[in-house]
Amino acid sequence: MTDVGKWLALLGALLLAVGLLVWGLGRLGWRGLPGDIVYERQHVRVYFPIVSCLLLSALLTGLMWLWQWLTRR
Repeated sequence: MTDVGKWLALLGALLLAVGLLVWGLGRLGWRGLPGDIVYERQHVRVYFPIVSCLLLSALLTGLMWLWQWLTRR
């Protein structure tokens, strides 16, 4: 059970770090990457971060590949 607690604490710390990063970037005025879709009208705002999602997917895929490559040895 202590292993589960360690993993949950690590996951919580990681989530906190990502949340602080996103909050800080928002406070600095960062609105996303070029290519992200934003639709705004009087009472409607739709934001779809397609380029951000593609970049994040590529980054996470590379990190998982690197992790597998390092642990295979």
